[in-house]
Amino acid sequence: MASQTYPAQQHAIKTFTKLVELLPAVEQNKPQILLLVGEVTPFRNDTDREMPFRQESNFFYLSGCRVPGSYLLLTYQNGTSLANTPSSQLFIPKAELADIMWSVPPPSLEEASATHDVTRVGHPADLPAAIQELVKAFPGALVHTLPLSHLFPTIPSQYTASFLASNTHLTEDYLLSALHRARLTKDAEEIALIRRANEISSRAHEVVMRVLGQGVRGLIQRGKGAGTERPLLPGEWLIQKEAEAEALFVASCRREGAEHQAYLPIVAASTRASTLHYCCNDREFAWGPVKPHDHHNNNDFAHDHDRVIDPQVLLIDAGCEWKCYAADITRTMPVGNGGKFTPEARAIYELVLEMQRLSFEALKPGLHWDAIQFLCHRTLVRGFQRLGIFKTPSSQNSGSWNAEEAILASGVSSAFFPHGVGHSLGMDVHDVPSSSKPEKNDTIKGIALGHDSFYTYLRLRLPLEEGMVVTVEPGIYFSPHLLAPVRDSKHIDHEVLKRYESVGGVRIEDVVLITKDGYENLTTVRSDTEWVEKVCSGEI
Repeated sequence: MASQTYPAQQHAIKTFTKLVELLPAVEQNKPQILLLVGEVTPFRNDTDREMPFRQESNFFYLSGCRVPGSYLLLTYQNGTSLANTPSSQLFIPKAELADIMWSVPPPSLEEASATHDVTRVGHPADLPAAIQELVKAFPGALVHTLPLSHLFPTIPSQYTASFLASNTHLTEDYLLSALHRARLTKDAEEIALIRRANEISSRAHEVVMRVLGQGVRGLIQRGKGAGTERPLLPGEWLIQKEAEAEALFVASCRREGAEHQAYLPIVAASTRASTLHYCCNDREFAWGPVKPHDHHNNNDFAHDHDRVIDPQVLLIDAGCEWKCYAADITRTMPVGNGGKFTPEARAIYELVLEMQRLSFEALKPGLHWDAIQFLCHRTLVRGFQRLGIFKTPSSQNSGSWNAEEAILASGVSSAFFPHGVGHSLGMDVHDVPSSSKPEKNDTIKGIALGHDSFYTYLRLRLPLEEGMVVTVEPGIYFSPHLLAPVRDSKHIDHEVLKRYESVGGVRIEDVVLITKDGYENLTTVRSDTEWVEKVCSGEI
């Protein structure tokens, strides 16, 4: 259930204001009615068992209601009392004895009225009469619904039929855009929920790092009969597989009350970290033979003392959800090598940190997000030139064609940083896409900075506004598939590149709130190199 403080009425006013702005002038002073349906509880085939329920985001935004199978009817009109206090009618399922036997019942009408910021609460059986009342009271009203799509719950025809029978204008052209525009900036209550999701997720990332560090130090001891006479207990677990890291992360979130992950965790070890949305999480870490006098990890990671874990990175992109609001955090950590990065991995990690740090320093309202994307590519090019991966004009047999600007103009850096530097975040991880990256975008003018490929997968293409919540997630990857087209690039020193390809990929992602003067980082788990290595090696 939503808390009493969830500002559904405030969200309704904000949404109606955006909706009226989208309407033709002749329609703006007409009564506006919204009809939305919430999600229903899904069931897994032939199990008679519920799957996890999560409310549809737009429905929750306007109602604060997480009861499955609910409906919402909102009414607004410019220039009337409804402009300041829209009518908000919520319809929740009635508790039936047969259902109560199997699962937790929905709240009573009295309970729901006390915990939801709405005008009235009824049962779905009351909805047709409520619609008829609105049709009579507001002739000529516009009725808005979400688009007919697999992305949203379908409104049963019995409810839309009442409007159609009275020749009321029913449209799906405006509501989604209005909602996305309203949800683009967050209020204090929403920020508090996002902050909580980030705090829980940050601790979960640190839990994984610290368990890795305990393994390195030999601090994870198995008691008598562990793994033979009895199962291993959580305190006896080592992290030797992607799935084990994922299990610890999710368990840490659940222990703190988070019901859902905001998205399926990405847990990629070794070169699999070069796959942006790696989804398997089913492989062991990379192993190699134990070398003479090799005591890294105190042999705690050795299989039968014949193999030892290879130096590699573990990339975890994961965040939980708190009351329908998301976190989205990525940390890349060293595994093997005593919990320290290899020189190559450390160099790439610190370059990604630099990309993120410079992005943070530039954040402020009014700055176009494209500028942050371009800044990251420029920083990557400069860093690669320092490392020798990209040539400079002073390289052997080189010239002005390897100047920084020439390399940027070529777009070759997109092979190493192919995705966008971040996106809007809120109730959905890639929040409000139609508003974040609108089809008609007057904020993008002239020739793109650098190369067009920099912006292909950028999910936010707007000037920043106070109240936006965005991710800042630069990364560098050595994907064989992405590198194939640039294997003959004149800008790359291919012998130097070979030394770095085994790193796989590094991404560092934090969630930030855009403030009046800059930004606030809502992600609390640290990412500085020294701290990460000390934690993952068990030194602290």
